[in-house]
Amino acid sequence: MEVKTSLLDNMIGVGDMVLLEPLTEDSFIENLRNRFDHNEIYTYIGSVVISMNPYRSLPIYTPEKVEEYRNRNFYELSPHIYALADEAYRSLRDQDKDQCILITGESGAGKTEASKLVMSYVAAVCGKGQEVNKVKEQLLQSNPVLEAFGNAKTVRNDNSSRFGKYMDIEFDFKGDPVGGVISNYLLEKSRVVKQPRGERNFHIFYQLLSGASDDTLRKLKLDRDFSKYNYLSLDSANVNGLDDAANFRTVRNAMQIVGFMEDEVQSVLELVAAVLKLGNIEFKPESRSNGYDESRVKDKNDLKEMCELLGIEQSVLERAFSYRTVEAKLEKVSTTLNVSQAYYARDALAKNLYSRLFSWLVTRINESIKSQSKSRHKVMGVLDIYGFEIFEDNSFEQFIINYCNEKLQQIFIELTLREEQEEYIREDIEWTNIEYFNNAVICDLIENNQNGILAMLDEECLRPGTVTDITFLDKLNTVCAEHQHFESRLSKNSKFLTDHSLPHSCFRIQHYAGKVLYRVEGFMDKNNDLLYRDLSQAMYKANHKLIKQLFPEGNPAKVNLKRPPTAGFQFKHSVGTLMRNLQTKNPNYIRCVKPNDKKAPRIFTDSLVRHQVAYLGLMENVRVRRAGYAYRQAYEPCLERYKMLCKQTWPHWKGPTREGVEVLMADLQVSTEEFAYGNSKIFIRNPRTLFSLEEKRRGCLENLAALIQKIYRGWKCRTHFLLLKRSQVVVAAWYRRYAQQKKYTQIKSATIMVQSYSRGWKARKILRELKHQKRCEEAATTIAAYWHGTQVRREYRKFFRANAGRKIYSFIMQRLMQKYFLGLKRDLPSMSPIGGSWPTRPYRFLDTAHTELRSIFHHWRCKKYRSRFTDERKAVFEEKLQASEIFKDKKALYPSSVGQPFRGDYLEISKNPKYQKLSSAMDEKVLLADVVNKINRANGKGTARIFLLTKNNFVLADQKTGQVKASVPLPDLASISVSTQNDGFFALKLKEGSAGATKGDFLLSSEHLIEIITKLRRTGATAVNHDHLDIDISDEFLVQFKQDKVCVKFVQGAPKNGNGASCKRKNNRLLEVSVPSTA
Repeated sequence: MEVKTSLLDNMIGVGDMVLLEPLTEDSFIENLRNRFDHNEIYTYIGSVVISMNPYRSLPIYTPEKVEEYRNRNFYELSPHIYALADEAYRSLRDQDKDQCILITGESGAGKTEASKLVMSYVAAVCGKGQEVNKVKEQLLQSNPVLEAFGNAKTVRNDNSSRFGKYMDIEFDFKGDPVGGVISNYLLEKSRVVKQPRGERNFHIFYQLLSGASDDTLRKLKLDRDFSKYNYLSLDSANVNGLDDAANFRTVRNAMQIVGFMEDEVQSVLELVAAVLKLGNIEFKPESRSNGYDESRVKDKNDLKEMCELLGIEQSVLERAFSYRTVEAKLEKVSTTLNVSQAYYARDALAKNLYSRLFSWLVTRINESIKSQSKSRHKVMGVLDIYGFEIFEDNSFEQFIINYCNEKLQQIFIELTLREEQEEYIREDIEWTNIEYFNNAVICDLIENNQNGILAMLDEECLRPGTVTDITFLDKLNTVCAEHQHFESRLSKNSKFLTDHSLPHSCFRIQHYAGKVLYRVEGFMDKNNDLLYRDLSQAMYKANHKLIKQLFPEGNPAKVNLKRPPTAGFQFKHSVGTLMRNLQTKNPNYIRCVKPNDKKAPRIFTDSLVRHQVAYLGLMENVRVRRAGYAYRQAYEPCLERYKMLCKQTWPHWKGPTREGVEVLMADLQVSTEEFAYGNSKIFIRNPRTLFSLEEKRRGCLENLAALIQKIYRGWKCRTHFLLLKRSQVVVAAWYRRYAQQKKYTQIKSATIMVQSYSRGWKARKILRELKHQKRCEEAATTIAAYWHGTQVRREYRKFFRANAGRKIYSFIMQRLMQKYFLGLKRDLPSMSPIGGSWPTRPYRFLDTAHTELRSIFHHWRCKKYRSRFTDERKAVFEEKLQASEIFKDKKALYPSSVGQPFRGDYLEISKNPKYQKLSSAMDEKVLLADVVNKINRANGKGTARIFLLTKNNFVLADQKTGQVKASVPLPDLASISVSTQNDGFFALKLKEGSAGATKGDFLLSSEHLIEIITKLRRTGATAVNHDHLDIDISDEFLVQFKQDKVCVKFVQGAPKNGNGASCKRKNNRLLEVSVPSTA
């Protein structure tokens, strides 16, 4: 039988704030603290979930927890975000109601994590299947991509979302996800060019520099050092707990799962690199003849690299940073930009480039995750958007963020009241109007099309003439002076003339969450968000295909002289669309609260939490929910929970559940003013009534527990007594059986003992008689043997004494030899020719035989080893042997060549199509083919040549073209000179008067010097009828270059280039080769 549970069971504090008594701000905060201290981070306000950020991992998100909350009533278990996600998913799946989950709170409160938990829960409880799992994985993996490009480290949060995100997850009729659509709002693009102290730029910049491979960074023309980029703040470049390199690999993997092609990923990274390069471009003033300063790029290296990344002509972009073209209907006017204007243009381009890239990423993700079916789908929206912001210095961004929160608060109150009213009507409960603060007047102050602040800001931006932030404030003071929620020192309202907390360049708005002071500085520029047309056109001229998509207005064929919409207008339009979308769905709310500013666990700061409770409107929410009936519950669970309080309903009620509840409430004598009966629920007005019922239930449960314990203990004692009784009978029976068996065993043992003693006595008697008889027979036999021996010895004594010594010696020697040979056979050493082991000789007289046998065995195993050689291998060993004779203990390079096999044809010249022409030119078989460096006498530098050795010639050919540069017959080769050191230089000296001697000797270097000289000597000896070539091994030798002789001298030292030997010309008669020291 399933055990019925409730939110009220084992409750720490109050799980639902609607039941809090008394309801004050202090008791509200204290309840949150109490639950937070006991790791209860979730609390309800009706159907709203308050989520406290614990700043640590808690074991409450396991697969077991998912199963625990799956298909359970919202109030059946303790508060959890899974309960809200399950309620929303089941309403969507079973009742065909589109859902939206609104997650709000300030930065660091855990909004992003909350949205991930909701999505992961829905992914866990919905259907399975290959296609469904693919869609779920793509939806989940879109988060790392958007976080990398849209999140940053702030003073409040190490992973703060700097944009608003709304995701519509689409489901089919079975409740399985089939796709999704993501909308983004107000990316904080000003962070690209400037970050507050203690904060970072967007994660992707640091992830790219930390996690990309060296090859990728080289292609992007980037360096890992953060300090080389002006747009990256250095004081918080490294964040504890953030592994940028690992996160970059996660982002690359997520992009692949979502569906990004490899060329698209590369294009995105190129744009990110271009933004970093753009920040390094600096300008200097240059005076013109008309007296005005013109900006010029200081160092064009970063500009050049950025243009190479984006495929833009450098001159085009450089001009766009120096000039601005203003187009009217029939004319164009070009003006120069000073240095400050050039920096503004650079930053505007960087912000627009990054924000448009982010919008393109969202669009591209939507293309991958959108549903392929055209039929209508059920939709669950998840809104993760910035909470209300009140800083010491509030600007345009905080203004429109707080405007968005005003709209969300408005729709929250409207939808909450509408939900309450619909439930009252559905249950036939009389509806009473609820008084609450309607913030529509604040929304109208901001968004009114005629006199709203946003409308006046747009009007000022479009007005000709001198327009500044102060003129905008003057306009506000004129139009909004009498508005009850607008305050300013210059509004001609005597109430604020002496308010020194209100600076002259600021205005203050009384929001639903409290008063916020806005500084007008920057309002005009940020609202204009102006990008010069010259820069747009320069971007459009890029060969980079993604850039053309991001700057369509730069197309000269589609020049639009109309001013682009302002940032405020676009955001107002986006918020309006979002509000209309939310009003078509059933809302579910998650209010995120952060307990402290230190991002530390187990710390609860009252003032900070009180501040968030105020601007999230949580107290207002509780009051709205409690204005009518604070608690409501379906009749069946209500009767099931409280039936033990009435004798008529306990233990089982036979009739309708509503009648059972009515009987129960009448029996408990609860005042009729404290509750009302709906169609399917009972409504309780005051939490005290509910707690009174709970108190009575708790007392009754204690009595029932005592009764159950009494009955159980009696049953247990009776059962124990009957068990003891049955056990005593069994034990007695078993004991009597055991006693008889033991007695029988003793009698049997005694009988066997008597029998054994009797049989033993008889056996010993027979044994004594047999032993006596045997001794008598042995004595007679021994006497006879001695007598016969005496007779024989007496007969043959003379013959025996003459031959006994010789036979004994022969026998002993044979035995020793046999033992020696058997031991030698047993301890025979290995068959390896290099094995030096041999058994020791056991006797000195075997010394000669022992040595001879060792020699015979060694020659035999060497013969067996040689018999396994092929002709090719034999030739290789002969070459190795000859190399040892030439170079061992003479050339420092030789030991490193011993373990390397001689391959001969290193270029595979007969197979390589690159050398087909050269291969066909060779009439003889190529014995060796390798790339060598021919040393130039003029500068000591090497030129790559192909060295070919045949039976009668050696050939030098050009490596690139394969053209033969020199072919010398081997008989013309007089000698070879090499050094004693660890280098690859060698000189081929030709005989005087030979055909090839006119050009002089050859000074070459090769990595396979040992093999080349060995093969030259072997092949040369064959070509000149077994006259060996002379090998001169010396650190100083002469080389004939045409008419002159040059000395080649080898010295030890540190080479300038790389780790190998380097050759340098000292004068006309000396080439010096620097060889690295082997120490």
